[in-house]
Amino acid sequence: MQSQQMQFLSPSNFTDYELIDVGNFEKLERFGKYITIRPEPQALWNKSLNEKEWMRLAHVKFIPKSSSTGDWKKLKDMPDQWRIRYNINGNKRNCISFRLGLTGFKHVGIFPEQACNWDFIFTSISKLRKQTNTNTPKVLNLFAYTGGASLAAKAAGADVVHVDSIKQVVSWSKENMELSDLRDIRWVVEDALKFVKREEKRGNKYNGIILDPPAYGHGPKGEKWKIEDNISTMMKSVLNILDEKHFLILNAYSLGLSPLVMQNLIPETGNGKLSSGELFLPSSKGTNVLPLGVFGRYCNF
Repeated sequence: MQSQQMQFLSPSNFTDYELIDVGNFEKLERFGKYITIRPEPQALWNKSLNEKEWMRLAHVKFIPKSSSTGDWKKLKDMPDQWRIRYNINGNKRNCISFRLGLTGFKHVGIFPEQACNWDFIFTSISKLRKQTNTNTPKVLNLFAYTGGASLAAKAAGADVVHVDSIKQVVSWSKENMELSDLRDIRWVVEDALKFVKREEKRGNKYNGIILDPPAYGHGPKGEKWKIEDNISTMMKSVLNILDEKHFLILNAYSLGLSPLVMQNLIPETGNGKLSSGELFLPSSKGTNVLPLGVFGRYCNF
């Protein structure tokens, strides 16, 4: 077993995204041509730019009405929906596209820090195909949101199953697939834990599994998810549906959760490599960096 040291990872090739500044519980971000102001609970420090500069730069600001919902106030003319692209591993030939939009939940349809994992997914699948002569490795993306990881896996040549509990989000993912000139991802609207347990009973196996569970959530039939209560059960079943040669990514955005928790949830088997750490985004107009989740990765080929 070859464990790696703790890592701190940030995307380096995402030209359509920029964290301009962050502080005072807000973040100023550029998505393509448009600049947003959104709440950020981890930004306990002061902003580098003054408030006047933020308002001068921004096109739109999210105004919270509750802890999770709110409205967007447009400061400049901009569309409600627009598109951005990401070149996996900096290669224009491996470009994936996203339709973004102003939702009532402060999100715009992408978590840009996850680009680090998209690169890892693409590289791992390409390596697996070469080393094992597996032409179309099977990859399962759980809590898959708008499908960035699914697109990266499909672009690398995998047979992808995409699972999310929200039908509208799965439809959004399908739109992103089509914008990326990809096809044949299998879409599943279901509670992730129920799906994994059923796959376990069926004896189905996957060469790669990606999990990005929320701290709290609900399945399509009201199933309750709480990461502290359910992640251990989930990981036990996930490990049972991994093929002999595999990679695994466990990512979580939950305040106060240590990267060592991710590492402890992923047991090393054979001569693989296990790593854990934090994803972060640096601000371009200051010295502040924004932590955005912890991860664990394992690859045994």
